[in-house]
Amino acid sequence: MNQELLHLIEQISREKGVEKSVVIDAVLSAVLSAARKRFGSVDNINARLDEVTGAITLFSLKTVRDEDDIVDDSLEISLEEAQDIHPDATVGSVIEVQHDIDDFGRIAAQTAKQVIIQKVREAERDMVYRDFKDRQGELVNGLVARIEREGNLIVDLGKTEGLLPRREQSFREAFKRSDRIRAYITEVKRASSGPQVIYEGIVEIKGAVRDSSGRAKIAVVSHDKDVDPIGACVGLKGMRVQSVVQELRGEKIDIIQWTDDQVQYVRNALSPARVSRVSINEADKTMQVIVPDDQLSLAIGKRGQNVRLAAKLTHWKIDIKSEGEVDSDSERKEALRRAEQVFHTPKRTVADLPFPTSSPLSTPREEGTAVESLVTDAPAPRDDISILEGSPS
Repeated sequence: MNQELLHLIEQISREKGVEKSVVIDAVLSAVLSAARKRFGSVDNINARLDEVTGAITLFSLKTVRDEDDIVDDSLEISLEEAQDIHPDATVGSVIEVQHDIDDFGRIAAQTAKQVIIQKVREAERDMVYRDFKDRQGELVNGLVARIEREGNLIVDLGKTEGLLPRREQSFREAFKRSDRIRAYITEVKRASSGPQVIYEGIVEIKGAVRDSSGRAKIAVVSHDKDVDPIGACVGLKGMRVQSVVQELRGEKIDIIQWTDDQVQYVRNALSPARVSRVSINEADKTMQVIVPDDQLSLAIGKRGQNVRLAAKLTHWKIDIKSEGEVDSDSERKEALRRAEQVFHTPKRTVADLPFPTSSPLSTPREEGTAVESLVTDAPAPRDDISILEGSPS
């Protein structure tokens, strides 16, 4: 087993391109982490690797005391116990007390494995950073790995990835995945550690939903403003999310950013569709989402998959309409309003009609006297009466 460990260290050093001493340090750090899981937080535990035999020694340094003078068992040992380990031990001397590493247990072993992987990846990133930090202004060749929604290009440079922002691209050129590209390096930044971000709880998964038709949405948030939660979950070259996709046999996973702003959260949950505006009803816990006409089918998704997942993730009822539908509804409402104004105009009576003040109708009359008054006030000529009666002239 010890020789197998040495061969494994040699193999990792060769395949990852990191120095052997870095891998050994990673192994010893892993053993110490496992020891702390097993024995608790003890500051004076150390580990040592024999590079000839491959044997790992885990030990503590303790000071020899008279049994009555011992104050801290983790730092001190009685003379009698010390002489059982080192017969030449005397009071005041410091000796090594070895610990058994065979009974660490499954959890401690998993911790050791995670620490080794983390340390090796950190060494890889440091090596890549050292390789590129002095190459600013140098031309490099790469392949377009993926295209972000904003138009930025992620370029595969072999050992690492580069970002070509949309503003730095020529408007005459259009790229697609796997296209070869040639550009020069303007800046080199040290990337944040991938596995450590998740392990330390910097990135938190706030919610996850899955549809049986083969799609899932995950909401994540970063507790460090300098760490991109979506990028941390996707991983370098998409390796982290691809491992999850493979476990789910190729299901599509949408990773969105969580926020306590519920309107923005719903906007994010409906991605990749663009949202124009949102109206919210707190009482019914519903939101009406307006999208451009060309984004309606994308927002709803195949058989309503996208909006259904967004509603489950955000716990809001979501009603999606296109801008064209909203405009049509507004026009219909305006037409109905005008029609109501026309057909609900109050009826006007004869008394409401305007007449000259000298007209007989302008003076109220008692019932049964209106005709007499008209005849009295305006007597008809005799001849006219004869004609009306049909008499000969």
